[in-house]
Amino acid sequence: MALRVFALMLVTASVVHAQSNPRYVRFAGVPASVKGAFYVPDAPAPAPHVGIVLMHRTSNFMHALACTELSARGFAVLCMNPRSDNNEAAVRFETIPLDVKAGVEFLRKQPGITRVVLWGWSGGGATMTLYQSVAENGPTVCQGPGKLVQCGNDLTGLPRADGLILVDAHPGNPVNALRSLNPAVTDERRPERLDPSLDPFSAKNGYRSNGPSVYSDAFKKAYFKAQADRMNRLIDAALDRQARMRAGTALYKDDDAFVVPRGVGGRLMQLDLEIHHSTQKPAKLLKNDGTIVTQIVESVRPASPQLASQNATFEDGTHFLTVKSFLSANAIRATDSMDGIDHCSSNNSPPCHLPRIRVPLLVAAMGGHYFVRDNEIHYEVAASPDKDFVVVEGAEHGQTPCVPCESTPGQYSNSVKNFYDYARDWINKRF
Repeated sequence: MALRVFALMLVTASVVHAQSNPRYVRFAGVPASVKGAFYVPDAPAPAPHVGIVLMHRTSNFMHALACTELSARGFAVLCMNPRSDNNEAAVRFETIPLDVKAGVEFLRKQPGITRVVLWGWSGGGATMTLYQSVAENGPTVCQGPGKLVQCGNDLTGLPRADGLILVDAHPGNPVNALRSLNPAVTDERRPERLDPSLDPFSAKNGYRSNGPSVYSDAFKKAYFKAQADRMNRLIDAALDRQARMRAGTALYKDDDAFVVPRGVGGRLMQLDLEIHHSTQKPAKLLKNDGTIVTQIVESVRPASPQLASQNATFEDGTHFLTVKSFLSANAIRATDSMDGIDHCSSNNSPPCHLPRIRVPLLVAAMGGHYFVRDNEIHYEVAASPDKDFVVVEGAEHGQTPCVPCESTPGQYSNSVKNFYDYARDWINKRF
């Protein structure tokens, strides 16, 4: 208990000097749903010269943890909501860079701001990598015959940011969607009918309801291929409906509902902890006591056997999208859901964009989650000459301590302070 109280005191102490009254911001030239909260350090802290912009694809970021933690450490922080605020079905991912642009331009105009850094947490990683890739290289990087959706030339001339920080960024919403599909579904109209040989929630295949599941290599190989096969079938169905809309033979000419049953909860790495369980190479581990060691880093995440009940529901197991939002931010071509992904078939894809980005890059993975290996891949494929990769011991996806991961109380209690201090030092060293 004493350790938890001490950790709370540390976090509270870091926040009291953050912006106590953030400024609400509206932006010209973008939809009214695009809005932000602007945080700066309270006086008597020095005026900041580095501005940081946060944005996701759909989530409300106006009060994200990073807003106060970063402003408490001396930065101006613009926490933004995109045009598809809290609405996955409204996502037109190729337009969201215009929202980031509004934020970058706002920060550039603030007195004293000389550098702008993009902060991409979770799905914000795809948002920020697309933005910076286009800013550095032009819109041709999000256009071409291999793309499921083309971006427009209205993305020409995006102002470049000076740095990029990825915070437990996943490899793109389409990859998440691919890996979350239950491939045992044989008929999209009758999702209760399953191929028993591919059912991830069958004890015969290795599922365990009271702990980590253990699947055979043969099952995993078949499962990952079947996930890709189902995704490709869904893409073909969506493209066919889109073609009929354009030809005027569909019910609607603009868009239509696109429902993916058993589209959530099929991620095998949440059931079998041997999948993507660690880094492949020695990496920096930021330990709870603030020291850094270099080693193969293991994720300490727990298993999630409750996915079995979630996957079968409409409310929590079904993706309710539109044809456009599916193709733009939930679809990707693949032959295997783990190692056979055509990352550049989607624009919502950090692994596609990072090889084209040259600004300084910090990649941080949370050691209590399942994106450790994915973030190592982000670091490996990144072209930035100045790049860094660190794993925060025992942190859950939101950077806070993963209490279910602990073997002793308070084992990971310093994850927030340690991570944000590390990010502060990384930024200050460069800018």
